[in-house]
Amino acid sequence: MAQFVIRNIENAVKDRLQRRARRNGRSMEEEIRDILRNAAVEAPLPTGGLGTEIASLFTKAGLESDIPELRGHRVKPRL
Repeated sequence: MAQFVIRNIENAVKDRLQRRARRNGRSMEEEIRDILRNAAVEAPLPTGGLGTEIASLFTKAGLESDIPELRGHRVKPRL
């Protein structure tokens, strides 16, 4: 297992960690391990497609109606 040495932690932070560990019935070292384990949990990546990701970028833009899909339509450039 890996080991970490963390220097220059404020006394107030150390005191809060000690209190938290006592509340949870653990040593301060085990409490810090638990905090790090929980902090390192990765959120799952979104599974939507490109359209879903683009739509999520514009959710706060105020558009409330659906936009019809353009599959099978030819795009005519404006001149």
